Amino acid sequence: MIKFNFPPGMAEATRLTREGKLQDAMALLRGGFAGTPPEPAAPRPRHAPSGRIFDVEPDAVAPPSTTGFMERLKRGLHRNQPAAPPPMPPGARFVTQTFAGPGGSRAYKLYIPASLPAGPVPLIVMLHGCTQSPDDFAAGTRMNALAEADACLVAYPEQTASANAQRCWNWFNPEDQQRDRGEPAIIAGITRQILRDHAVDPRRVHVAGLSAGGAQAAIMGAAYPELFAAIGVHSGLACGAARDVPSAFAAMRGGAAGLATAGGRAVPTIVFHADRDSTVHPVNGDQVIAQARSATSLRAETLRGQVPGGHAFTRTRHTDAAGRAVLEQWVVHGGGHAWSGGDAAGSYTDASGPDASAEMRRFFAENPHPDA
Repeated sequence: MIKFNFPPGMAEATRLTREGKLQDAMALLRGGFAGTPPEPAAPRPRHAPSGRIFDVEPDAVAPPSTTGFMERLKRGLHRNQPAAPPPMPPGARFVTQTFAGPGGSRAYKLYIPASLPAGPVPLIVMLHGCTQSPDDFAAGTRMNALAEADACLVAYPEQTASANAQRCWNWFNPEDQQRDRGEPAIIAGITRQILRDHAVDPRRVHVAGLSAGGAQAAIMGAAYPELFAAIGVHSGLACGAARDVPSAFAAMRGGAAGLATAGGRAVPTIVFHADRDSTVHPVNGDQVIAQARSATSLRAETLRGQVPGGHAFTRTRHTDAAGRAVLEQWVVHGGGHAWSGGDAAGSYTDASGPDASAEMRRFFAENPHPDA
């Protein structure tokens, strides 16, 4: 068993977590993150893709010291100035709504494109990362622009500071990993409210997220396979990767142990993760794919490419007997903890990577729900 020597305050945060005082624990950790702005990360050399598909190069993943890990986490939580709402074409709307249910309430923003046809359309639920907002996430991912081109609705649930001091989705809390409990119930409630109020095709409802939002998207796919046709996990973690704050840090640092395999319907999954991500270890992307793949027999096909003037990448498609890719993994070589191909108008974006938004939208279109 690996023993981690956590920094001062972690023991107290662990005690508070075990007593159910999650907000107090997060506030303590947030206090530990406060202070002087982090120094810029030292430049790292670019590497060409290796022959290994699900591994990354040893020098990229050498176990860091606890202090180094906390510094990297501070950099990962640092954000840009809040972005202005993305520009909209005439006739489009980006409206704020609220959902309230037995598990709690959250505001969310819903993008309704000007190009929306009269018939049922797809819905994508986008879960932001820590410290982000719906406007910020929409600007960085450019998903609203894709919604105009593809005629679909995009919803952005908003985490609150009262639920998590860093506005992270609480993917590491057992209460928020279960069907009809906590935050999964709220996100599912938002999705069903939109289905009720708008002409949405129930076979084309999808959920995606970044970092903590990516981890929560994995939970939503596992908890509500009848609701979501497919999921997208960007720089996130597998469902059940942690059970408290200390195990969350351990999983972010080097992956999770003892993950449960997928049961029932295997939800089609697309994963983006950079092999230089120092906030969420890239092995977590491998574990998301492994967890989703466990229930199916698939054939793997590997492709390699290069963004002109940008990052190289490795793309692995796992296809079924009909040749349809039901799992897809993108490893962005040389990238960090950021939305690949995103817009600098939002935080945590890397314009040098392949376009994660466009690829997720394509993957979702290829994987309608078989039973809805």
